[in-house]
Amino acid sequence: MGKKNFKGISTITLHTANHENDNFSHTTPIYATSTFTFGSAEEGMERFKGDDKTRLYTRWGNPTFTAAEQTIEALESRGLTDEHGAPLQVKALLHASGQAAMTTLFFSNLSAGDTLISHYSLYGGSQELMQKVLNETGVKVILIDIHDEALLLETLKANPSTKLIHLETPANPTLQCVDIKAICTIAHAHNVKVSVDNTVATPYLQQPFALGADFIFHSATKFLNGHGSALHGVLLGKDLEFMHTKVWKWHVLLGGNSNAFDAYLLIQGMKTLELRMEKHCSNAEKVANYLNAHPAIAHVNYTGLASHPHHAIAKKQMKQHAPLISFELKGGIDAGKKFINAVEVCTRAVSLGTVDTLVSHPASMTHMSIPKIEREKYGITDGLIRMSVGIENIEDLEADLAQALAKAQL
Repeated sequence: MGKKNFKGISTITLHTANHENDNFSHTTPIYATSTFTFGSAEEGMERFKGDDKTRLYTRWGNPTFTAAEQTIEALESRGLTDEHGAPLQVKALLHASGQAAMTTLFFSNLSAGDTLISHYSLYGGSQELMQKVLNETGVKVILIDIHDEALLLETLKANPSTKLIHLETPANPTLQCVDIKAICTIAHAHNVKVSVDNTVATPYLQQPFALGADFIFHSATKFLNGHGSALHGVLLGKDLEFMHTKVWKWHVLLGGNSNAFDAYLLIQGMKTLELRMEKHCSNAEKVANYLNAHPAIAHVNYTGLASHPHHAIAKKQMKQHAPLISFELKGGIDAGKKFINAVEVCTRAVSLGTVDTLVSHPASMTHMSIPKIEREKYGITDGLIRMSVGIENIEDLEADLAQALAKAQL
């Protein structure tokens, strides 16, 4: 099926993936093969010379990968146009994990002597990749309060070697939001590219390309897959030549390719993205309001609350508020442990974006490797609980929270 400019998210996720196959399968086939055959030497030569590398060797590409990539491309470019008024064309590259996709993003854009600017309160794996891997390759990493435009301008002026600004909005787990359009305007005036981690918002809530971003990153393991059934990462870019050449080359040389079965699971998961996100977001709003009124909780991080410091930014650039919440228990780390141990409906797990509600304790789990003084500077305190709100019955969720919070106060 050729690319069509579908208007609706559910239509995109159901009908964008390529259904062309020799056996007329209704669903996208799983091309479980390491390599592909040639009918002749001449055919092999033509394939190696061409732009389509999906039928050569699975580390280079695979038809099942392509089907997933086409769907994500359509989601992130939905309704957008280029400078000529034509439908925006973007390229996605599917990876084995979010970390693999982020590695390709950084290595294809940054070399020794270059500078990367980002902000506080990033996902722990992202921050470690920046500070422990990129620093060792000679890339300078600067983390600042990126909401301070004067500070950003000063940092850019002092570091003319800056090539990329990386944003995570909403950020995991504090739900910090960054004004994508404002940062892109500043960055592009200094010939600097901008990448945006859109994992938490998904294209259902936010389209960074519409706000000026050059690259979009997803840990597609999360809401895009939606069922916690496989690992995926995806990197998208608007510069098609750059994506097909330098970015693709780094991708295949690093070996962070996905596999056909996981790609198939991603395709299947995305088919219900719109339905899932509607329920996720509805539940999250109700849960956040319930938690915000509970006497055992010091504060709630949820962009839908007017009290959230970045409520206005989130409202401006997102369709609804993302279904990720974090909250601080008044009893600190002891109360946090009691709460985690007491939940019965919520699932104790460190991921997010699955159909069931997940709860975790960042200080002892996802951000354990970050020194306490740094964690607390970013708002990740000992008593902070992260909650990825699922699609369960809201009355069952609230009842589970009530009994767990009661035990946390004992």
